[in-house]
Amino acid sequence: MADETSDPQATKLTNTKRKWAAEGRFLTGRISRPETDRLPPGQHLVKNWPVLDLGQQPQISELQWRLDVRGAVENTLTLDWAGFLSLPQSQSLSDIHCVTTWSRYDNRWQGVMVRDLLDLVHPTPEANAVMLTSFDGYTTNLLLSDFAAADALLATHWEGEPISREHGGPMRLVVPHLYFWKSAKWLTRIEFIREDRPGFWEKNGYHLRGDPWAEQRYSDD
Repeated sequence: MADETSDPQATKLTNTKRKWAAEGRFLTGRISRPETDRLPPGQHLVKNWPVLDLGQQPQISELQWRLDVRGAVENTLTLDWAGFLSLPQSQSLSDIHCVTTWSRYDNRWQGVMVRDLLDLVHPTPEANAVMLTSFDGYTTNLLLSDFAAADALLATHWEGEPISREHGGPMRLVVPHLYFWKSAKWLTRIEFIREDRPGFWEKNGYHLRGDPWAEQRYSDD
């Protein structure tokens, strides 16, 4: 987050998760495949949608909202809320897998497919990854191949309703095939970069990529 040390709750949670990473908490050592195993190793199913953050949930009005797309692209882009809603709208169905071991099946989303955004900005051949930045300063990285997955979505709705503030509304990223910390809430900036580099949790002991089926919860370093 932008300044986690100013928030005692954020500092406590960050320290706890660093300890989990150091201990290898929740690791089973099993590897499964999404083609045959819907539930990744070490996960359990929930019916609700747990709220996880560092104690900061920014209040973002439609007038304040902006999405900046920069870096190694042919066309830089800045969208306000009306401009974002004018992009092609899509629906998708996917599962959520959180690194804290819960999973939720069959989430119905609505928003803009990442591939439709890529068609507008045209990443250059030098682009290999993206760095995502949220309104609260949170960052996380993705390989371009993961960001461009067929089911990756810039989501505005969940289960037919606007995504709530606590879950990252008015817009958040959804990348279903990776652990959900990679699906940044309150997304405001997408920077296409030449070399992959760590974001907030990746600097705090978590895996650079985060594949649930390979149980990539924590850094190998």
